[in-house]
Amino acid sequence: MSHAAHKDYAGAKLGMWLFLFTELLLFGGLFLLYAVYFKRYPHEFAAGGKQLDWAMGTANTAILLTSSLCAAIAVTAVQRCELRRAVWLIGGTIFCAAGFMVIKYVEWSTKIGHGIYPGSAHLKEGPLGESIFFSLYFMTTGIHGLHVLIGGALLAIIALKVRSGEVTGENYVLLENGALYWHLVDLIWIFIFPLYYLIL
Repeated sequence: MSHAAHKDYAGAKLGMWLFLFTELLLFGGLFLLYAVYFKRYPHEFAAGGKQLDWAMGTANTAILLTSSLCAAIAVTAVQRCELRRAVWLIGGTIFCAAGFMVIKYVEWSTKIGHGIYPGSAHLKEGPLGESIFFSLYFMTTGIHGLHVLIGGALLAIIALKVRSGEVTGENYVLLENGALYWHLVDLIWIFIFPLYYLIL
């Protein structure tokens, strides 16, 4: 790698890490809000958590962990110049992202069908803490879901670039950054899952 290329690579990596840091601040703020209200309404939060489908949450956790593994192996495949294999692995990650969103859609639809959504009459009639729990749940999982969609679209673009030869074993920082973003999406879900689905 030439000095200029190395400089570009280092700059691209640093830029990505700074961007990921701002993403962590965003979700960190949401987790901080959760902690403040959980301290105030522990029983209502526990009651809210029991109304979530832990089986769907567990399935989505397994799906995202699998997707992260595919993304990591895709980076290694590109580094070894196994471009066709890399495209298939990125495709696997995107397929997992789609599966995650389908489960999330079913989950949200079921909750909304039962009258559980921010500002609903059902929640207004219940305890305030439970209403806050579901408001935070919809906001946090909604923003996370948006990140899943963005990550999936980003990886689809990168897969096309691998296929066209723009991303290669010599120039793979775009894929590496895309995989880093995807790992962050996965990591955030690892925090969301126990906070909302496994709350006691």
